Order: sequence, then C-alpha cells, then structure tokens
Amino acid sequence: MHHPLLDHPIGLLVITFAVLWTLTRLGAALQVRRGPLDEAGRADYDIVLGATLALLGLLIGFSFSMASSRYDERKIYEEGEANAIGTAYFRAELLPSADAFKMQELLREYNGLRIRFYTTSDPKKIRELNHATEQMQSQLWKTVGAASRAAPTPISALAASSINDALNAQGYAQAAAWNRIPAGAWALLYVLGGVATAMIGYRFQKAAQHSMLMLMMPGIVAIAFFLIADIDCPHGGVIRVTPENLEALAQSLT
Repeated sequence: MHHPLLDHPIGLLVITFAVLWTLTRLGAALQVRRGPLDEAGRADYDIVLGATLALLGLLIGFSFSMASSRYDERKIYEEGEANAIGTAYFRAELLPSADAFKMQELLREYNGLRIRFYTTSDPKKIRELNHATEQMQSQLWKTVGAASRAAPTPISALAASSINDALNAQGYAQAAAWNRIPAGAWALLYVLGGVATAMIGYRFQKAAQHSMLMLMMPGIVAIAFFLIADIDCPHGGVIRVTPENLEALAQSLT
C-alpha cells in the first residue's frame, strides 16, 4: 500500500525539500550548541559523512533503476495491449457479419477506455474507468462466446482466442501499474537523506554565512526523490506513459 503523496510527485518535492532543509538547519543549530569540531574530529566526521553520502547516492541510483525498469515495463505492455486489441478487431471479421459488426464496435469503445486509462490522473475517475472496463470486457466475452457457440468452428475459436489475449493484455498492463517501488525502499531513502542533510548542516562552521549553500543539498536530494517518484507513478506524474500505440490504433480503426 503506497502513501497518497507518492502519487503526487510535485507535492512530494515541496514537502521533501522543506523537511530536508529543516534537518539541515537543525544540524547547524546542534553544531552551534555543541561547539565546532577540532581538527582530528573533523577528519573522522568527514569520513562518516562521505560514507553516508556514498550510501545515499547508491540507494538513489538503485531506486532510479527500479523506477525506470517499471516505466519501461508499462510502455511494453501498452504496446502489447494495442497489438492485442488490433488483432482481435481484425479477426472479428471472421465471425458472421452481425457478430463481427458488434464485436468491432465494442472493441473501438474498449480501445477508447484503455486510452483513458493512461491519460486519467484523478483517482475517482480511474476507479470508475476500471469498473467500465470490466463491464466492457464482460460484454466482449459474452458476444464472442455466443458467436462461438452458434458456429463452433476453428475460425470462431481463433476470434475468441484473440479476445482472450486482449483481455489478458489489460491485466498485464494493470499489474505493471500496481508494480511500484516498495515502501521499505522509500523509508530507507528518507532516513538516509535526512541523516545526510543533518550531518552536512552540522559540518558548517558558520551557518548564517552559508545559507545559500545549505539549500543546495536538500534541493538536490529532493529533486532526485521527485524524479524517482515521478517515473514510478503511473498516473499522477509529469513523466507518464503516453498511449501512442493505442491512439494510433484508434485512428486506424476509424
């Protein structure tokens, strides 16, 4: 179960920056309270800080790789879904003319629903869209089932198999949309990000004179988290899978 904030990457960016900047200021305030580190202490502290930043960078790279692979997976399944619907549409012509006309009409409507799946970001509309998709799938299967029973031939079986492939393709696309970065990985990212920025704030000798520099690390980490969340989010992000194949199919079917 993902936090709703992960479905709104821009809001996540603002909140993450605010939290990390606050932790940086707290680290600087702690340094002022406890006094500056001596030369030997600074050397040891820098070793720990460098290791923390290296681990944070490694985890950010690993999380970005996970998000990118899931994004590529969603693109592949969108293409596969367009191919499956197009195949089912043309194989529907193998059925009797009345059944073929009805099947093709339903498939055009179904293709429109699948396009909306990739372009809709409102959670309520997505739930309504999923319900409408299930109803359309039921109509498609009932129609092809009735046609196959009326004329049980290898040709009608081929048309029924194509509809089955189209429905399966939707299931694969939905599963890919649910496949997100685990919550544990996000928790570890934020823990390491918070520790690293607090340690950087503690390292500043005169925080008041370096206020702009203290904004850099929280900003960089927040942007990295935003990019990961944006790519990982299938509906609410800026970088989303565009249903180019489904839209091209819709044009060819009309």
